Amino acid sequence: MAFRALFLALLAIVPALALPQPSNEGGLAARAPNPCTAPSTANTNVATLNNPFVFNDGTPVVTAADWACRRSQIAALVLGYEGGALPGAPQSVTASFSKSGNTGRLVITVTDSGKSIQYTPTITYPSGTAPAGGWPLVIGVGGASIPIPANVASLNFDNEGFAQQDSTASRGKGLFFNLYGTQATASAMTAWVWGVSRIIDALEKTPGATINTQKLAVTGCSRNGKGALMVGAFETRIALTIPQESGSGGDACWRLSKYEKDHGSVVQDATEIVTENVWFSQNFNNYVNQLNVLPYDHHLLAALVAPRAMISYANTDYVWLSPMSSFGCMTAAHTVWQALGVPDNHGFVQVGGHAHCAWPTTLTSGLDAFFNKFLLGQNSTNTSIFTTNNQFNGIQWTQSSWINWQTPSLQ
Repeated sequence: MAFRALFLALLAIVPALALPQPSNEGGLAARAPNPCTAPSTANTNVATLNNPFVFNDGTPVVTAADWACRRSQIAALVLGYEGGALPGAPQSVTASFSKSGNTGRLVITVTDSGKSIQYTPTITYPSGTAPAGGWPLVIGVGGASIPIPANVASLNFDNEGFAQQDSTASRGKGLFFNLYGTQATASAMTAWVWGVSRIIDALEKTPGATINTQKLAVTGCSRNGKGALMVGAFETRIALTIPQESGSGGDACWRLSKYEKDHGSVVQDATEIVTENVWFSQNFNNYVNQLNVLPYDHHLLAALVAPRAMISYANTDYVWLSPMSSFGCMTAAHTVWQALGVPDNHGFVQVGGHAHCAWPTTLTSGLDAFFNKFLLGQNSTNTSIFTTNNQFNGIQWTQSSWINWQTPSLQ
């Protein structure tokens, strides 16, 4: 479609990874004079979910070109309030590749400002000869808990080694911080985004790895599902994003999780999550008790993936994962794919009856549909999948209470 070509062209001009450095100050900046600028803060006080189709200054988003600008603005806000600074490309990325049987080893050396780090992700290959253009690849943040098709390669990204996530004492530990210093404001998840980006850089430099870098997916479950969503949102070379049971801080919205907690559900909310781990920047602590001032929520984080493909999975047996919040948040995010004319590029599935991060085989056909369409080139595959079992622990989802915008047609 013409609008999608225009969108991608503009995205190349205004890439999400070349954003202004976010502020660590608690105060809010004045409104930007140009609606297409991307400040890291904005004035707001919104109890409902933030309108994706309005710039920070209130100017409406009416075209695909407008959405490209709004996307860069949302990305800057997410980093400014909760992600911390995401560095751009480093001075040097070099890579070597070796393979034994169906296992490949990628040695990546990154140098910036006189410091270097090295990491060695492994790739598991399908049997047989690589197709023209190379194998599609799933990058597993901390590994993958979903079934990967036999004709798709997989890479295990050691996110824990790259930026630790053991507890609040983990802040500033890991390879990323060896390179950029323990005082870097990046959260662990922001550091993971940067680490995955360097893996893709390395794959682009090593044709002998026989990976098709136009056919990449990212996945992860639970805390690593939060990270997979963050990677898919900010790394535009990812074609398919698959967060699994990511809960609050992932495909759930902060405001909706608070609503669930206020109405009696024991869910993970913003006030708890910042005391548990270092998935978010220290700056986010300033806002967990005043969520209405956030000029975004995680429906907008998910919308950064659009128009690329995404399907997320939620498990209603675990109330801690904020089931109503995940459904409502992804319902709100879905309006962006609808506006861009590609609603079937975004899916959501919410069921129970299985352990956390276990995979029900009944879901495999739908997952395979997304793999077939977005990694294996079967463009006619039906990916119209958006379902819930409506088991929200007695909490009611009322769409009109949270979504107060009309979805435009962004042509």
